[in-house]
Amino acid sequence: MALFDRNQRGQRSSLFSTATIVLFVALCLVGFWMVSTPSAPPEALPTTTTASAAAEVVKKADAAGAAKEKEEDSSIDATNNFKQDSTNVVAAEVVATNAETNNPDNGGGGDGDKAASFDDENGRTEGGELVKPETTADADSAAAAAAVAARKTVDDTTTAKDGEKTSGDTKNSDESTVSAASKKQTFDDENGKMEGVDVVKDDAGANNSNKTFISEDITVKPIADESSTAAEAKLTSSDSTGEQQALQEEDQMNLLPEALPNGQAELLTERAAQNGSFTTQADESTNEKNKRAAELKNSTTKKTKKKKAKKPKGANNNKNNGTSSLSSSSSTTTVSWPYAWKLCNTSAGADYIPCLDNEAAISKLKTNKRYEHRERHCPSTPPTCLVPSPAAYREPIRWPASRSKIWYHNVPHASLASYKHNQNWVKLSGEHLVFPGGGTQFKTGGALHYIDLIQEALPEVAWGRRSRVVLDVGCGVASFGGFLFDRGALTMSFAPKDEHEAQVQFALERGIPALSAVMGTKRLPFPAGVFDVVHCARCRVPWHIDGGMLLLELNRLLRPGGFFVWSATPVYQKLPEDVEIWDDMVKLTKAMCWEMVKKTEDTLDQVGLVIFRKPKSNRCYETRRQKEPPLCDGSDDPNAAWNIKLRACMHRAPADYPSVRGSRWPAPWPERAEAVPYWLNNSQVGVYGRPAREDFAADYEHWRKVVQNSYLTGMGIDWAAVRNVMDMRAVYGGLAAALRDMSVWVMNTVTIDSPDTLPVIFERGLFGIYHDWCESFSTYPRSYDLLHADHLFSKLKTRCKVLPVIVEADRILRPNGKLIVRDDKETVNEIVELVRSMHWEVRMTVSNRKEAMLCARKTMWRPTEVEARR
Repeated sequence: MALFDRNQRGQRSSLFSTATIVLFVALCLVGFWMVSTPSAPPEALPTTTTASAAAEVVKKADAAGAAKEKEEDSSIDATNNFKQDSTNVVAAEVVATNAETNNPDNGGGGDGDKAASFDDENGRTEGGELVKPETTADADSAAAAAAVAARKTVDDTTTAKDGEKTSGDTKNSDESTVSAASKKQTFDDENGKMEGVDVVKDDAGANNSNKTFISEDITVKPIADESSTAAEAKLTSSDSTGEQQALQEEDQMNLLPEALPNGQAELLTERAAQNGSFTTQADESTNEKNKRAAELKNSTTKKTKKKKAKKPKGANNNKNNGTSSLSSSSSTTTVSWPYAWKLCNTSAGADYIPCLDNEAAISKLKTNKRYEHRERHCPSTPPTCLVPSPAAYREPIRWPASRSKIWYHNVPHASLASYKHNQNWVKLSGEHLVFPGGGTQFKTGGALHYIDLIQEALPEVAWGRRSRVVLDVGCGVASFGGFLFDRGALTMSFAPKDEHEAQVQFALERGIPALSAVMGTKRLPFPAGVFDVVHCARCRVPWHIDGGMLLLELNRLLRPGGFFVWSATPVYQKLPEDVEIWDDMVKLTKAMCWEMVKKTEDTLDQVGLVIFRKPKSNRCYETRRQKEPPLCDGSDDPNAAWNIKLRACMHRAPADYPSVRGSRWPAPWPERAEAVPYWLNNSQVGVYGRPAREDFAADYEHWRKVVQNSYLTGMGIDWAAVRNVMDMRAVYGGLAAALRDMSVWVMNTVTIDSPDTLPVIFERGLFGIYHDWCESFSTYPRSYDLLHADHLFSKLKTRCKVLPVIVEADRILRPNGKLIVRDDKETVNEIVELVRSMHWEVRMTVSNRKEAMLCARKTMWRPTEVEARR
């Protein structure tokens, strides 16, 4: 309502005087407020901007926005394919125009007074640099910001002209604007408290889900030291010496470490490797190699001794024992920006696995009779090229629909469908590869019928309760493991690369856990006694040759009291070759003290299966008459698995030691996911320096909070699009345990130089693998939807460079997949530069003290130049 009306000049002078006084007081208050108010927020235009000029800016910005929106809509085609030439940009830096406006020297408000912080333990993050979703280039961003400010200027000008706001209303409105502009961004990683955070979110909907955001700016501003920044900003704004001293004391208090609710102070610092409670896989394997070398030395002649002595000496000198040729590499990634990325030039093309496609090393092998050519042969220098994507690659079909069909062009291999056309493995149907749910052994009744047949034959199997972690040997396209999810069991499936073209790649594209591996001359990269069930359907593995060496490897991996399910033709067919193999298998399993607990045939699929049980005690070993295969020497470490040659012997059961791992069966699933393993006790020191049982509980509580309150709700990730997850540096498997109710599976990777906690992960009903990230992982490109790296890269720097590891992450991550890195600030800065140079979208960066976190998304971008042939 107007304070006075010019048409009422004839009214009484007293009323006129009163109104004049009120107006004068109001104007004085407004003027006083304008003088005392801090500099305008970044969005504000200069005060000299007129209403007409502001309106013109608004008009131009709206036109630019409409044009840009039209361009974005046209960047998504009808088939949901990614556009490699997408112009959508997510800006991770403040554009130059806004940066100049925000510069305190220029009178702008700026972001310099924000106190960025990130508490990796308690998750409290304030002022984190979170990338905001922009769909315009820098110029358009500036125009949009100007438009917002222009609208405000027009509104304020109109209001002042019409005189419709009281001084109090104007002041409250402007104060709320200033408050919003200077409001801290906070992100509580564990407790889920989020204020002022604008995280980039996955677009919903079939059409929008395939937008490709490409960061054109490959330069990155280092994550600032938020403690000094906050202190400097506070001290600058204070004129009082007493206030400065108080603020300094407050900042010092803020630097003190905050404890977790359960009292564990630092969940990042590992101490187990120092106190000896947990050895590392590298040490276990080194010791085992040295012992075997010594045995070989003692059993040969003097002449042979001199020749062989060089080998153990070399093994001693090379601490990683063939795990990597990069142990002495510099930790500094020396690259020039922009980095000139090139496509890998290999015969494997889009399916390139560096350690399995090393043609130069494979060509030098003397024999292939034990599948040596399918084992790992890593290049001396890991590749730094990017693997091309299939020409018509598109976003994978989501689980559970992916179990039945996948896009053909994502895995454009049809020879297996032709080769196995009568065995119900896979069929080509239009744009899809279809998996009927059957296989060679269950082509009529389907995989679930076959799975239930096993439990009907032996109810003690109890899928999903007693039998939780399964190993499927020679998995094919992994339908067995894919349908065991319906019974609550988790299956690690593996097969050699290209034994049947792309079988493991099919499995991973379907969303089923699988690994490219072979039972050749070396142990599989798993600890001893961890699988509840080992399964092999119609596998043509010659178990009975070489003293039963391959079956004895399964005996090493099988938990005492666990089952081996074998459904191959020798079980139920009477051909001479099958009968001979069956007889040899019966003799071998009896000599191994395996009990044949069930043999049955299925009338529907016309197949048979036999179930063996591994002994829980040593009684049979001690009383058996046949001494072949022999018991392993007591010094043979069954858990040593990294590049260790197979040995035809059996390890004793730990039954005589009730507190030793393997002497009891784990708790039923799902209770075992949270249960502290019985063989961990508080006399041991855990990975983080607390008593082992408390350490385990603290780790799980930490990741449970992070997952529930941050990863699932605060990261902007569309979890419906996430199926294959890898924890690149798992400790106790806390992340995987916290995700167990999600429709995902997690490959827990324990690095060979970290405390060997992989047995703990298996004990709680999860699975994982040993690996050295200075080498390539044994999987196809585009295998995983989400990679999680908790303090991995900084620990690798002593042995290898960050650059090739990031290249490997790019190789195994699917386009549109996410990478979450938690590490020290320097390392995260380095990774941000690298992923930006590959045109990834940096979605979020937050930090506190020396720690930082990054969330980035891989795009469909690939370089056009191809590297020279190696």
